[in-house]
Amino acid sequence: MNVEFKVRDYECDMGHVVNHAVYLNYLEHARHELLGSMGIRFGDLAKRGIFLVVTRVEADFRASLLSGDAFIVRTELQRHGRLRLQFNQQIQRSPDGKVMLSAIVTGTALNARGRPEIPAELDGLIGPSIS
Repeated sequence: MNVEFKVRDYECDMGHVVNHAVYLNYLEHARHELLGSMGIRFGDLAKRGIFLVVTRVEADFRASLLSGDAFIVRTELQRHGRLRLQFNQQIQRSPDGKVMLSAIVTGTALNARGRPEIPAELDGLIGPSIS
C-alpha cells in the first residue's frame, strides 16, 4: 500500500530537514492505513483486549526530506515466524522516486493477558511466514 504525505514546516529541525523521530510517525501512519484497508481497526482490537505493538525498528536513513517535499510511504506486511508481523517500509520522495528511508518494523499482538497472540482476523489476511 502507498500513502502520500507532504512535509510540514514544524516537522523540521534546526538543520531545516525532517527530524529523525518524525520519520517514525510517517511509518506508523502508513501501517495504520494498511491495516485499516484490510479491515483491521486498532480501536476495535483494543476494545477486545488485543493490542498491536512494535517490538523492533530497523531504519536506514539515506537522504533528508525538506519542508514542502511530497513523498510516498510504501508498506508491505509479511508474517515473521508464528507470532510476529513484519512491515517492510520505504519512504520515496515525489516526483523523482528517490529512496529517503528504508525500514523493517517488527511487531506482534498482545492479548488481554499480555501474551503474544495474533488475532484470527489478522492471521487470515497474512500469507505464510518468511522464517
